[in-house]
Amino acid sequence: MVTRPPAGTIPDEPGSYQFKDAAGRIIYVGKAKSLRSRLSNYFQNQANMHPRTAQMVNTAETVEWIQVRNDVEALMLEYNLIKRHRPRFNVRLIDDKSYPYLAVSVSDEWPRPRVMRGQKKKGTRYFGPYGHAYAIRETLDHLLRTFPVRTCTDSKFKRHAKSGKPCLLFHIEKCSGPCVGEVSRDDYQEMVDGLCQFLEGDTDPVLAKLETEMRAAAGELEFELAARVRDRIGTVRKAVERQQMVADRSEDIDVIGIAQDDLEAAIFVFVVRKGRVLGRRSFVMDKVEELTANELVDRVLEGLYDEEPAMGMPKIVLVPEESSDPELYQEWLSDLRGSKVDIRVPQRGDKRDLLATVVKNAEEEFTRHRMKRATDHNSRARALNELQEALSLPESPLRIECYDMSHLSGTNYVGSMVVVEDGLPAKREYRRFKIKTVEQNDDFAAMEEVLTRRLKNYLVERAKPVAERGKFQYPPQLLVVDGGKGQLTSAVRVLEELGLFDEIPVCSLAKRFEEVYLPYQSEPVVIPRQSEALYLLQRLRDESHRFAISYHRQLRAKEMTRSVIDDIPGLGPTRKKRLLDELGGITKVKRAELDELEALSWLPGTVAKAVYDKTHGFSS
Repeated sequence: MVTRPPAGTIPDEPGSYQFKDAAGRIIYVGKAKSLRSRLSNYFQNQANMHPRTAQMVNTAETVEWIQVRNDVEALMLEYNLIKRHRPRFNVRLIDDKSYPYLAVSVSDEWPRPRVMRGQKKKGTRYFGPYGHAYAIRETLDHLLRTFPVRTCTDSKFKRHAKSGKPCLLFHIEKCSGPCVGEVSRDDYQEMVDGLCQFLEGDTDPVLAKLETEMRAAAGELEFELAARVRDRIGTVRKAVERQQMVADRSEDIDVIGIAQDDLEAAIFVFVVRKGRVLGRRSFVMDKVEELTANELVDRVLEGLYDEEPAMGMPKIVLVPEESSDPELYQEWLSDLRGSKVDIRVPQRGDKRDLLATVVKNAEEEFTRHRMKRATDHNSRARALNELQEALSLPESPLRIECYDMSHLSGTNYVGSMVVVEDGLPAKREYRRFKIKTVEQNDDFAAMEEVLTRRLKNYLVERAKPVAERGKFQYPPQLLVVDGGKGQLTSAVRVLEELGLFDEIPVCSLAKRFEEVYLPYQSEPVVIPRQSEALYLLQRLRDESHRFAISYHRQLRAKEMTRSVIDDIPGLGPTRKKRLLDELGGITKVKRAELDELEALSWLPGTVAKAVYDKTHGFSS
């Protein structure tokens, strides 16, 4: 249990504080306007504390703090520490969905729209998120007759550009044919700008322009053209109908609905731009700390705006309860937007009705989540408790690491480390190792190398100040190796050499009979075949095997696709790609004469000579 710091040592200034356990892991991060006042609350009679707060104080061994200049800096420091260390006693915003966005690659020479998920890329504008990918595709299909921009891949674009023949979409008027020079760059950029303007919710100028074109065509007796423009107006109106109008056209609003119980909360968000609902998304929050309704709103705001949203920061954020510190959070969001942001709890009118709709969505999402997670949570808890009992572990293994090796006849030797936290895969913690010291088929030596590298890094990281620690800062509460007694012996040898044998429990899982072995025990531990504990170990072992195999295949594929012009000094990835594009492939590069290579103004003469020497030496 953490002891109270000496009187007078805690500053009466704003800052962030961190509670740590016996292993030096940060288990809770908080912020305060006055560190002295806030921390004193943790050193009172535990009978007056919330059970989770009391559990955190009992688990912690030390408390530290970082003093800052003002409340906004304390807020940002707290959030950055939570995001980096993911303390077990802080709430966690869980977004297990990969939402689809309509992304426009504005940095490309000929930009194109497409459906994208996952991590956002530079040079791309995102619109959404949408609930379903098919909704994006239908909307885009309606818009292509009005904004006929390319939707093909770069490789297909180049193929048609070389052949001089456009694809089918050009013939059905859903592409303007930039690959064959049917549209100027300025006209194409105007289409892209119009598409982005429409997707931002500014639809009136598009419809007005089309109606003007239709009337002009009819006035000049171009009735076929007027009919085509009329059809385009119809498709645009269909796309507009998909964007529900919920506010004034000048308003950019994020509407946040919350439904909760004592353990979790569901958050549903409507993204409203220029009065239309352009995106929606939902989250689940794990309430592992005591929170009032107002503090829950604080945590939701911190989680939603940790980075700028795809549709930009709103002018207004509607929430069901007031923040615990409205001025602080409005100042923070205003700094992110660059202009004033209002956080409001609507009391009447259309905005109150809109918030009620979003809250209703949150309640329905929460009901679905609880039905889905009820059995999952119970089975995970049973698995960890059964594992602790079966392996005689000192504590429930909240963090488990599993290691596996993969190779092909001793080549491309790799190792994998997969991690389970609280019974769920923590994929951001996964690591891959390329074996450096083992040159032949020797899984035992490879296992020793991987574990030595991982655990030495842990020893280095835990000796650093908290703010400087990296990816290997936490030890596992159970280390699992895939294999039998040989792999286990290798793991034990590493732990003993590094002085960690008494700190980190270890076991091995042999695949043949699903036998679990412990150090210095000749007989395997009997874990019932149908138990949740064995099922968890099996899933962990299979995931480590899959992760190792995928890395091994990646390295092997990379090795098989190496070309003769790899590893030429001065010919990096960018120059290599440009050389292949301009000459038309590796075969053309190998046939090129020296003067042809030297004629490329962007390719230095020494590099051109090196390419010629390498390719002609290879071909001869």
